[in-house]
Amino acid sequence: MEAKENTEDSKGGADTSQEEAFADSVRSQSPAPDKGVLARYPLIFYFIIAYAGSWLVVLPYLRTPGGAGLLPFSWPIPFPVSAALAPFAGPCLAAFIMTGVTQGGAGIRRLLRRIVLWRVGVRWYLFALVGIPAITVLGALVLPGVLATWQAPASSLLLIYPVSFVVSLIIGGPLGEEIGWRGFALPRLQRAQGPLVGSLILGLLWAFWHLPYFWMPEWGTPKGTTLDIVWFVLADIALTIVYTWVFNNTKGSLLIVILVHASNDAFFINQLFLAPIVTDSLVPFVVGFGAAAVLLIILTRGRLDYDRHRQDIESNVWGKKGIPE
Repeated sequence: MEAKENTEDSKGGADTSQEEAFADSVRSQSPAPDKGVLARYPLIFYFIIAYAGSWLVVLPYLRTPGGAGLLPFSWPIPFPVSAALAPFAGPCLAAFIMTGVTQGGAGIRRLLRRIVLWRVGVRWYLFALVGIPAITVLGALVLPGVLATWQAPASSLLLIYPVSFVVSLIIGGPLGEEIGWRGFALPRLQRAQGPLVGSLILGLLWAFWHLPYFWMPEWGTPKGTTLDIVWFVLADIALTIVYTWVFNNTKGSLLIVILVHASNDAFFINQLFLAPIVTDSLVPFVVGFGAAAVLLIILTRGRLDYDRHRQDIESNVWGKKGIPE
């Protein structure tokens, strides 16, 4: 009888231990009731901080068509300096703030490591440096009358791309933006909404983050009409789908998406073709990257290779357990 009771006690203790382990697992995946409001809604507050930080820096440069400032004050620094600071004051800063809030110091260290995650295969460096310009050129070549305006680039012009690439990489948008858009927002949007819907959401929010620039004469992107804004939004959505595919295949490497973004910003397509549809619009980008995005959606059945590398991505973002906040 005593032995039987001991056996039952042992079973009861094992059951209790299993129940406690299960409860701990559930608690680790569920939002803690005492979390602050930022930690409970990380994506919402990420985008609020990203928009507010950048717009605070650039809004004083808004101009009416007549050239008058729209705000009663201005910054005592040139527009290029503010434009270079805006990605760091917005998406980048928001990523570090919200990563710290949701994951603490360990999360910030993982975010920093992904900026230098370079062991991803040579083909992804080639895609960034050669593939992105090739897609842009193909997008231009299929447009009517563009090929006839081709002009061979001078040797000095060939140096513009690597120089512009380095400048864009260091002081342009890619470094500051991608730490936020792909570093913080994309992993959470993919997990919650799936890679395709998550990319569509991110593409729209990324595009509208640029909205104030359309009323700044200093910004070089075509912006004369409402249609230019439409082309810009479509281009950013297509680019986001391509960037998501790159991000997933490089297991969450921010270095590669930064290089891809820098390559896109630096390439001089308007110096190769003189047709107005190339020099005065974003149509080549919409056509080229739109076709690339549709092809990737078809080939990956809308998953953009997320499932193939999900475990590695989540390990790089959230640690070995891969459990989001």
